[in-house]
Amino acid sequence: MKQQRRFTKEFEDEAVRLARTSGRTQRAIAEDLGVGLSTLVRWIGRSRDRAAEAPGGSASPDMAAELKRLRRENEILRQERDILKRATGFFRQGGKSVSFKLVDEAKKEFPVHRLCSVLGISQSGYFAWKGRPACRRQHEDMVLLAHVRSAFALSNGTYGSPRMTRDLRDDGLDVGRRRTARLMRENGLRARQKRRFKRTTDSHHAWPVAPNLLDQDFTAAGPDEKWGADISYIWTKEGWLYLAVVIDLFARRVVGWSTGDRLHRDLALAALRKAVVMRRPTAGLIHHSDRGSQYCSVDYQAELKAHGILISMSGQGNCFDNAMVETFFKTLKSELVWRTAFETRADAAAAIGRYIDGFYNPVRRHSALDFTSPAQFEKMAAT
Repeated sequence: MKQQRRFTKEFEDEAVRLARTSGRTQRAIAEDLGVGLSTLVRWIGRSRDRAAEAPGGSASPDMAAELKRLRRENEILRQERDILKRATGFFRQGGKSVSFKLVDEAKKEFPVHRLCSVLGISQSGYFAWKGRPACRRQHEDMVLLAHVRSAFALSNGTYGSPRMTRDLRDDGLDVGRRRTARLMRENGLRARQKRRFKRTTDSHHAWPVAPNLLDQDFTAAGPDEKWGADISYIWTKEGWLYLAVVIDLFARRVVGWSTGDRLHRDLALAALRKAVVMRRPTAGLIHHSDRGSQYCSVDYQAELKAHGILISMSGQGNCFDNAMVETFFKTLKSELVWRTAFETRADAAAAIGRYIDGFYNPVRRHSALDFTSPAQFEKMAAT
């Protein structure tokens, strides 16, 4: 004969309370307590009958008080959970007085005393911080932050703390890199990270290949001594847009560029002719490119020879031989292309033109140029 289990009145009441307040199913609660589902249902019905028999036909005063207490506890736990969720993201910013700042921002949603309790700070400390006037250092930070936000916007969100620090110093502000980095970190100003760059070059052709005169020596004593050239591509909703550039290795300036919807030698020729017209180089300039068919074509090499330009080409399969130009493409795609969805090729070409002629050449700071722009570097070299 199966032995019947005997349960105390307290156990039965606790089971009923869990069934009513936990939000879980009766089956799950019955399994946790080790009782049958029918037993739990019977207990719930018995409790309901007792409540109906009580004066007024409602739950007993003890049960009502218990439910009120549990609801209050649940509300407190919910608030503490929400406070901690918000604090997790807030504390990542670092800096002093972060806890007080969080209390100040969240006090409209949660009681101040609960915020202080969860964060482990005193209410008196918070109110003292709230009533304390900003110190000189804080006022300076506010001014610096205004400059940082302005420079960050002008750089299209691409400047990290090194370039930002140099930009602030050139504006006459006495600031160190650590302070700049802190202000940027606390205010969520993060430079866009670069992604991997996939490069394609059609080197399977019968055109003659020139020797590597550059040999990965990207230094130049002055402008128009060494040029680098290459082609990349940008996706638009109309299809691929191809971009050919010629870069002066002395100041990293883009001296010629051209866009087109086909990967053809005329694209590279247009960029070269623009560079020649703009710079008018003297004979002896070294022009370096990869072994792509556009640069090995008879037309392109004839254009170089007509201006007394020496031809240099990368070694087979060695992407590092033209690293200077590929670095430009990585920068362009990180700072413009990957953050923009271009509807048409014309939109992409216009945006690239604004980036090169309006930002990259005259404004953007390069770490290799002691954080000056190509235009500034050439001007300093001329004086």
